[in-house]
Amino acid sequence: MLRYPTDSRHLKKEIFRDELVESWRQVLKEVEATVEEIMDKGNSLITRVNYEDIKTGQVSQAQIDQIKRVGTVIIAGAVPQEEALGWKQQIRDYAAANEGKIKGFPEDNIQVFEIYNSVGQTLARTHPGLINTHKFILSLWHTSSRDQVRLDTPISYYDRLRIRQPGDAKFTLGPHIDGGSVERWEDPGFRTVFGNIFKGGNHWRQHDPFDATPRISVKSDLYNVPNACSIFRPWQGWTALSSTGPNEGTLQILPNLPVASSYIILRPFFRPKNPRSASLRFEDWEIDLESPRFPGSSIGKTQELNVKSHPHLRLDKTMVSLPQVQPGDQVYWHCDVVHAVEGQHRGAGDSSVFYIPAVPLTMHNAHYLRDQRNNFVAGLPAPDFPGGEGESKCIGRGSAEDVKSAEGRRVLGFEKFEAAPLAPQAEKDFLNNVNRILEL
Repeated sequence: MLRYPTDSRHLKKEIFRDELVESWRQVLKEVEATVEEIMDKGNSLITRVNYEDIKTGQVSQAQIDQIKRVGTVIIAGAVPQEEALGWKQQIRDYAAANEGKIKGFPEDNIQVFEIYNSVGQTLARTHPGLINTHKFILSLWHTSSRDQVRLDTPISYYDRLRIRQPGDAKFTLGPHIDGGSVERWEDPGFRTVFGNIFKGGNHWRQHDPFDATPRISVKSDLYNVPNACSIFRPWQGWTALSSTGPNEGTLQILPNLPVASSYIILRPFFRPKNPRSASLRFEDWEIDLESPRFPGSSIGKTQELNVKSHPHLRLDKTMVSLPQVQPGDQVYWHCDVVHAVEGQHRGAGDSSVFYIPAVPLTMHNAHYLRDQRNNFVAGLPAPDFPGGEGESKCIGRGSAEDVKSAEGRRVLGFEKFEAAPLAPQAEKDFLNNVNRILEL
């Protein structure tokens, strides 16, 4: 049963203004056009960028604009296939050497491994191809607060890995958005992020999903539950350890970021006039301020969506599977992108990935990085994830000694962050404070 904040009716009335009715009318029209485009173009809407173009600065403005509109990008060529396959083999050897100590789900045939601290993951997180890619995709964001967030300084965020076997139908995730659910309306910081949408009228068109400044103060985990991201994570992501494509247990996304976000934020304030009607017309919906419902939202959960809770998005038609990717390819999706995992793996080979997002340095993220680093040394799960002894008794787990570059060690929190000689004093002070947090 869904659980809402105790004052959810008051929350709705506090946020609502009459101008949101016009926003709802406009957004429904845009959603209709978006659905038609997705049904026509499918996953061809997803941009694929060659890593060499990132290195040489040849990514076009048209590509960048499309990445921002869709909210998803594939990066090819940053990691050689043989190297990525080697990471996967290292994981298999590590799991075999520690049989009985590695957990995951489903328990009877693990597809997602509760492994955070392996050598393979450590090498991937600190790989120059990934670090440079993170610098590029974080640069698609902007901020007026360089003394509070450094988009040019990626850090690590430890997550798990997947080796999904052919035929699996247990590891499946329906359409959802990570990083909170009711928090999007309940947390004042989140309300600032979506401030233009809440203004009503035409203002929803000015919503900027890539403005990092208001995100710094967001509390995306108000209820402190495990498996909920508690930091500013602009891009979720994974690095492929196998060839995988449509119908092979891969990721699905809704390939439109700004319109879908506006619809999702406005949805709790409106309901169908006739609950038994399936009409999507603006005229057949009315203001809903008396119900406590925030469709698809619940305390301590992700923001979930389905054809009933968010009918206008036509999720049965608009959730598209990623095109074919190869070992070493990277996939990133914006933190507000609706995404899912195919319900069944119908392919012939494993569908395997490391979950590695792109995360910038902030003061709050620095506190998390310190705790994550300390857990890594002890072989424990990352702070946002279920605790227990983790891999502390495992043999052959990763360590800082596996990382040879200073930049890679810095990403993990083992080296000081240094400002450029001519950097403003505020930036120098920020990095000095970060180093104090990291106890370096």
